[in-house]
Amino acid sequence: MTPRSILSTEDFEKIRRLDTCTVSNAIERFNVRLRNEGFVHGCVHCQFPNFQPMLGYAVTARARSSSAPMAGRCYYDRMDWWEYVLTIPEPRVMVLQDIDHQPGIGAFVGEIHAQIGLAVRCVGCVTNGAVRDLPAVEQAGFHLFAGSVAVSHAYAHIVDFGEPVEIGGLKIHPGDLVHGDRHGVHTIPLGIASEIRKVAADLVAEEHALIELCRSPGFTLKELAARLQKTNPR
Repeated sequence: MTPRSILSTEDFEKIRRLDTCTVSNAIERFNVRLRNEGFVHGCVHCQFPNFQPMLGYAVTARARSSSAPMAGRCYYDRMDWWEYVLTIPEPRVMVLQDIDHQPGIGAFVGEIHAQIGLAVRCVGCVTNGAVRDLPAVEQAGFHLFAGSVAVSHAYAHIVDFGEPVEIGGLKIHPGDLVHGDRHGVHTIPLGIASEIRKVAADLVAEEHALIELCRSPGFTLKELAARLQKTNPR
């Protein structure tokens, strides 16, 4: 990742305030990917839907929990993992692919891992595996998007890191811009990210105008059709 691919603080904060549906609609206007690509589907759910949207650069790893690691006890003590995390621009999102045949046997992230993550400027975690300690993690303000919730961490450990991973049909590379909220998780192409806020503002204005039309006493299908020809509503 080069410095040119990192968003300015102003652009980053403006995107972070937007919900994923609005940003997804904005991305569609650029025609940089198919509309059935770019987002996690099926296997991952937002654990804290009342949180504000999450935005950060991906730090990636593959992990498993069904069998003991070859060395060490768990991925808390993988200092090479944490050192890798610091190589990606902040704020960061941990993206952990559970590669077990049955993902979610053990929880990959709980209270301790969330606190370490916050200390190294991670704002959340996306995994097809399991998480735990939900009340404590929620209180800490750490986002969790996970396939399931588990009682035990079992033999949770990092297998490798720093390479592309796949979560719910979405391939995520180190340094990708990851955006998530109660609706789900997607990536924002860095090549258009600085233009998202303006396009999103235009879309919101168009949608508000359509809503006002629908609520007005003078609503007609003819006027609706005319408006829809000029807009791209949800």
